Amino acid sequence: MRNNAGIDTTSSFIITSRESRNYIIPLRYRQMENLHIVFWLFKDISWCLLWKPLGMIMIAPTFIISLVIAWRTKQYMSELCHNVAISVWIAANSYWMISEFFEFDTTIIWGGITYKHLALIPFFTGVLILAYYYIYWKPRHKDEPETM
Repeated sequence: MRNNAGIDTTSSFIITSRESRNYIIPLRYRQMENLHIVFWLFKDISWCLLWKPLGMIMIAPTFIISLVIAWRTKQYMSELCHNVAISVWIAANSYWMISEFFEFDTTIIWGGITYKHLALIPFFTGVLILAYYYIYWKPRHKDEPETM
């Protein structure tokens, strides 16, 4: 579906022309992204101030909105990879917060590895996703409409 300016309004990101490679984020998506930041800040402030109930509640909207944003940007590999990396970052960050709230973060699993170190799994997953995009996908798709 195209609006009066000839812009396809069915996608979450709009390429106005291949030459200019501009994209427009619809206002309703930008509002969701901004709300996502508010939830994320409340989650991290709660973590810092040890407000366990609010911190735990804020995990769900923060993580769910990050997944919705990733889903809505799936047609552009650059956006998808960065938004999935953000989602796994939030997962890692949330697990780390939970481990501190329930005081198992310093419990040793094996050798010098503690439960807090398990947060490195999703953190490194995010790094691997971005490495895939920058090292493998982007160099092989130079003509794709991208935002990065």
